[in-house]
Amino acid sequence: MAAVQVHEYNVKMTCEGCSGAVERVLGKLKDKGVQDFSISLPEQKVQVKTSLSSEEILETIKKTGKEVKYIASHN
Repeated sequence: MAAVQVHEYNVKMTCEGCSGAVERVLGKLKDKGVQDFSISLPEQKVQVKTSLSSEEILETIKKTGKEVKYIASHN
């Protein structure tokens, strides 16, 4: 089992609908490695606590059609 880390991303979100789309795609991974996530619409940041790789999460967020950029990972 991979170690649990927190991955951070900049996600271009302009409204509640945008953040809701990100919430839906990450919510689908709740039983597949994502333990928790937080979305900050004002800061346009998403933090994901997960055992999945940063690349897997990046690809998942990209499915929303939003512009997303990986920032960093930490424990």
